[in-house]
Amino acid sequence: MRKLTLISLLTLSAGCMSVYAETVHVSTPKTSLVLDAVKGEPLKFVYYGNSLGGNDITNINSAVNQEFDAYPVYGLWPQKEAAMSAVHADGNMTLDMGVSDVRTRTEPDGSTVTTVTMADKVYPFYVDVNYRTYPGSDVIETWTVTSHDEKKPVTLTRFMSGYLPIRRNDVHVSQLYGSWANEGKVEEAPLPHNLKVIKNKDGARNSHTSHSEVMISLDGKGNEQSGRVIGAALCYGGNYKLMFDTDDSDYHHFFAGINEENSSYNLKKGEKFETPALALTYSEEGLGGVSRNFHKWGREHRLANGDKLRKVLLNSWEGVYFDINESGMGQMMKDIADMGGELFVMDDGWFGVKYPRKNDSTSLGDWTVDTSKLPNGIKGLCETADSLGIRFGIWIEPEMTNSKSELYEKHPEYIIKASNRDAVEGRGGTQLVLDLANPKVQDLVFNVVDTLMTNYPEIDYIKWDANAPIMNHGSQYQTADNQSHLYIDYHKGLEKTLQRIREKYPDLTIQACASGGGRANWGILPYFDEFWVSDNTDALQRIYMQWGTSYFFPAIAMASHISASPNHQTNRIVPLKYRTDVAMSGRLGMEIQPKDMSDEEKEQTRRAISDYKKIRPIVQQGDIYRLLSPYDQKGAASLMYVSPDKKDAVYYWWKTEQFVNQQLPRVKMAGLDPDKEYTVTELNRVDNAPLPYEGKTFSGRYLMSNGLEMPLSHNVDWNKRNDYASRVLLLQSK
Repeated sequence: MRKLTLISLLTLSAGCMSVYAETVHVSTPKTSLVLDAVKGEPLKFVYYGNSLGGNDITNINSAVNQEFDAYPVYGLWPQKEAAMSAVHADGNMTLDMGVSDVRTRTEPDGSTVTTVTMADKVYPFYVDVNYRTYPGSDVIETWTVTSHDEKKPVTLTRFMSGYLPIRRNDVHVSQLYGSWANEGKVEEAPLPHNLKVIKNKDGARNSHTSHSEVMISLDGKGNEQSGRVIGAALCYGGNYKLMFDTDDSDYHHFFAGINEENSSYNLKKGEKFETPALALTYSEEGLGGVSRNFHKWGREHRLANGDKLRKVLLNSWEGVYFDINESGMGQMMKDIADMGGELFVMDDGWFGVKYPRKNDSTSLGDWTVDTSKLPNGIKGLCETADSLGIRFGIWIEPEMTNSKSELYEKHPEYIIKASNRDAVEGRGGTQLVLDLANPKVQDLVFNVVDTLMTNYPEIDYIKWDANAPIMNHGSQYQTADNQSHLYIDYHKGLEKTLQRIREKYPDLTIQACASGGGRANWGILPYFDEFWVSDNTDALQRIYMQWGTSYFFPAIAMASHISASPNHQTNRIVPLKYRTDVAMSGRLGMEIQPKDMSDEEKEQTRRAISDYKKIRPIVQQGDIYRLLSPYDQKGAASLMYVSPDKKDAVYYWWKTEQFVNQQLPRVKMAGLDPDKEYTVTELNRVDNAPLPYEGKTFSGRYLMSNGLEMPLSHNVDWNKRNDYASRVLLLQSK
């Protein structure tokens, strides 16, 4: 049980004077954040790390050799980096903040929020620094709310969500980077001198090229199972900036928040500016411990419907692309139903009347069924799905339009466009982004979902895509003096719209797709059940992408699909067994045309789906243990999921390089109960004979000390042999 946030009073002596300070202790089951809140002085950071109690809290100040503001501001001593800067109505560019109040409250969701209010010593300018904890979670969320009572607007020029000083040592940072179809790659490096910046400027999506999450290993190169590690995740879907400033002190200075570049914000009197939460966690169980903390917190408090198991689905995209027709959809629904799937999702290409959607150059915004393709409409497809015992889902891209569309012809003022400039167009040569700062556009986007769900309440799943960045800086809705609000107000509008949708349709499953993995972030996921990891469905490359993505996001949120061979993105030929074993390590689905599969392949897939349903609770709700990284280039990769009670586990192993007579490491398992006995069953087996340890029982202690030997190839008929090998093992205890 989480210890309640403590606020204890200490008396500090200053010559003949006595002043009162509050030691603010924000605690979780295994971590502590300690702050000093002296009235009239800046809030001070004291400690963040393993849980403290008793004398440690009382005496911790004596063990700290340097003192830092917990939320540093710009103006006095301006040579240091700051979390906030502002220009007052009279042009003064300085802030000088002191604590005025500390209070704690319990929220309806059971969380505890501690708020430290700071006020400028001259101007009526205020910043609330907030800290939230949840029972049973080792994540602390911090964010700020800024307001003022000055007569004219104050311009905010930097507005970070949080700051953390990190003691210099051999500090390494792990981050995710990449590009379209190559998302979620892992890079780890020691912190450099001076400045390291990770940022995004896409505008609409933010996790293709970099991520707003990092792991900070305090004792050298990160280890999966041991070592002190801080995890930080900015919960924001827009432009962000993570910054490590290393000065001449003994500390690195970490800042995270909205990217302020070209985004200064004119704050009116009485208006509140709230930054997104920065989620912090700490573990002495290495990178894996931080991942497990984020996964548990995410499933329980951030991810939409994080407590509900996800369905096995077939998506139509790679099967037919834009070639949607009623008989084809019916055939695909029957195939997935026959293979044991639970949901069919019709992707792009189903809409448009004046401009039928035949490719990506027309029709976005015209969400009317093309009855030349679907004579019986969506209702007919829903009825077909129901008759087959599965659910029906549909693709939309409601934040976008095309210049060739009825929507754009009626409302050209709805798009993002700079004044005195032609609109910049994207995908298909015609795609445009709608200005979600505009309340009319918010209503429009809400109505896309609301109309679908009102007319077709049978819809179980929506794939929400976003295939363009903000391509020019300009809002036709904002006033001329507030054009710098574009990036921030776009995401405010998006969030308002998503909140309305979730309030009305809380149980609807919604996937965040943004040209693949462009929206893998904890700012978007409170409104989405999952995200599309990447448009690249190649199984071998997915091992790398899903490995990195798992640093911060749980398997239940990662859509992972079996696709065709040769793969449509890499042209790689990979056997079905391997493709399936990779997909089974996330939220299993299919991205394929089933009629192109042989009867034998369909039967193999049917068995695999049946096996996945057995392990679905472990994979989607269990604790991850990454065992052998593909980035270590040892010829294989391996991970496992363990049920919270450690009763059952699923072990994955994939060969990542193909050579004759390879010498591969034997992988030790992790996370098991050493005293439990686990019986081994191979899933999705294709071998002519079972593994020698099939049905045998081993102690958790043995498996964590020794692991099990993985054959380098499969025992199959000569004509079925290939150079790939993979295994999925179910471990069950009584």
